Amino acid sequence: MSKSAILSSSIAKKYWMAVTGLFLCLFLVGHLLGNLQLVLKTGEEGRRAFNEYAYFMSHNIFIKVLSYATYISILFHAVDGLMLALQNKKARPVNYAYNNPSANSSGAARKMAVLGTAILVFIVIHMANFWWKMKYSSEPMPIHTYVVSSTDQTGQAKTDTLYYTHTPSLQPVPTNPMIVVKNGTELYFKDVNVKVGDTYKDLHKIVMSFFGKSINGAPINQYALFAVIFYVLAMAVLSFHLMHGFSSAFQSLGLNHKKYTPSIKLFGKIFAIIVPAAFAIIPVLIFLSK
Repeated sequence: MSKSAILSSSIAKKYWMAVTGLFLCLFLVGHLLGNLQLVLKTGEEGRRAFNEYAYFMSHNIFIKVLSYATYISILFHAVDGLMLALQNKKARPVNYAYNNPSANSSGAARKMAVLGTAILVFIVIHMANFWWKMKYSSEPMPIHTYVVSSTDQTGQAKTDTLYYTHTPSLQPVPTNPMIVVKNGTELYFKDVNVKVGDTYKDLHKIVMSFFGKSINGAPINQYALFAVIFYVLAMAVLSFHLMHGFSSAFQSLGLNHKKYTPSIKLFGKIFAIIVPAAFAIIPVLIFLSK
């Protein structure tokens, strides 16, 4: 069989769908563990933990490689799924005279292409709101600053604004930390010679504001309620997609066994409920805690 025939066969498509799908399931678990810091830790501890996590995810070379693998897997999984759906449709252009699909497959199984497309739309919107702003937005990201209350030599109360560096250490914040100037490919604070790259971008504040909670007086998203509803609905769609996709991936890979398959299906259903539900509860808790 030629290479082109292998890549164009429905069996090959199902195989690659399974491999990329399981890889993305692992990505979901890792992404969830990071996002849970938004609600499991509160105050300054939670803010710093999430911003350090975001910095690590965008600077660690191993994570960078996995990130590109994830982007490729998402695109491959989506395109491969649509091609497989079209190929199946083309193979059966005329419906049976009597058709009772519910007798042979679940609703999620019959709507995998539709559900997958909806998830792809959500991923694009989600990355535009957070990932793009973190990496490529022309607008300066807010810097993670920390206000410390103390007393001066005369006993008078005072407040000092500090920023975190990767040392890690606390340093005085410039007069206006949000004003930056470009110098080649790097950004510097305008009034002192401190690289923005030495500090933590405050993605925590961006996320909180997006879902309706103000941090240190930051403006909140006026459409926060709709953002939360949209996010929860997207996770419901993801749940239906995983409900069939998880166990189906093992079947496509030929990993069927009368002893283990029932356990795999059970674990797949638990995974399909718990992981999306955990993602969905995060914006809800943020919105309710404002």
